Amino acid sequence: MDAYFGSAGKAVSFDQLADLYRSLNMMAVLQNTTDIATTGNEPVSNEVIGAAVAKHPDVFIGFGIIEPLRVAEARDEIKRCREEYGLVGIGELNPGRQFFYPNDARFYPLWEEAMRQDMIVLFHTGMMGAGAGTPGGSGFKLKYNRPVPHIDDLAADFPDLRIIGAHPSWPWVDEGLAIARHKSNFYIDMSGWAPKYFPESFVRYARGPLADKMLFGSDWPFVTPSRWLAEFDELGFSPEVRRKILLENAASLFGIDLDQPPVSAMPTTSTVAVQEQVK
Repeated sequence: MDAYFGSAGKAVSFDQLADLYRSLNMMAVLQNTTDIATTGNEPVSNEVIGAAVAKHPDVFIGFGIIEPLRVAEARDEIKRCREEYGLVGIGELNPGRQFFYPNDARFYPLWEEAMRQDMIVLFHTGMMGAGAGTPGGSGFKLKYNRPVPHIDDLAADFPDLRIIGAHPSWPWVDEGLAIARHKSNFYIDMSGWAPKYFPESFVRYARGPLADKMLFGSDWPFVTPSRWLAEFDELGFSPEVRRKILLENAASLFGIDLDQPPVSAMPTTSTVAVQEQVK
């Protein structure tokens, strides 16, 4: 991952990370990831993420992670994430690393449980940094991360499920845009890509018909919020659209009161700027 993103990915404590986001006038979603069923790598537990959110509720929001291939266990973990750890979303789900198609009916009990718990689900879409540049991509397969039909089917079959497609979905950028245009319950997280590399069609739709469906995210530590914002501002978005992408879309989607930010906030995607950041 360091080699792909060209960054060291320096580890910091939760306290240090919280102070970083306070200094930026931002909130951040803490998202774990896991592929233990396919690689055997043990992830950081959802309990740890929940504890960090509880300690720093002014800046941290938590998403939990599950292993979809372990359906019964994953369904129980979704419930635990909400009821015991106070997490408000499930993600980042990475089909390419976890080897599953989101529209496979075997996994529908998971999305049903997420709806029951009023939780958002976030899926990695498009190419992934994991395995990039290694022989065989370390065995990870991009086909699972294609938005159409895998995410599109899910959005159609669960119209009340709030779904976020993480990243611009390259090389299927237009597929992600099409889902966002067609399905009101699907949103695009702009993280994981330096804005200077955004495809022209992506920028055009973000400025126009999908201005209300785009959500600012960085992908710290590989793409920092400061770098993302600096490159985003070079794209010439109007102040009105900029404010939507950096603040208002997330506030609308997650019920954030902009006049009186709650102590325990609802989720963004990867990061969301508070009001002062977009004035």
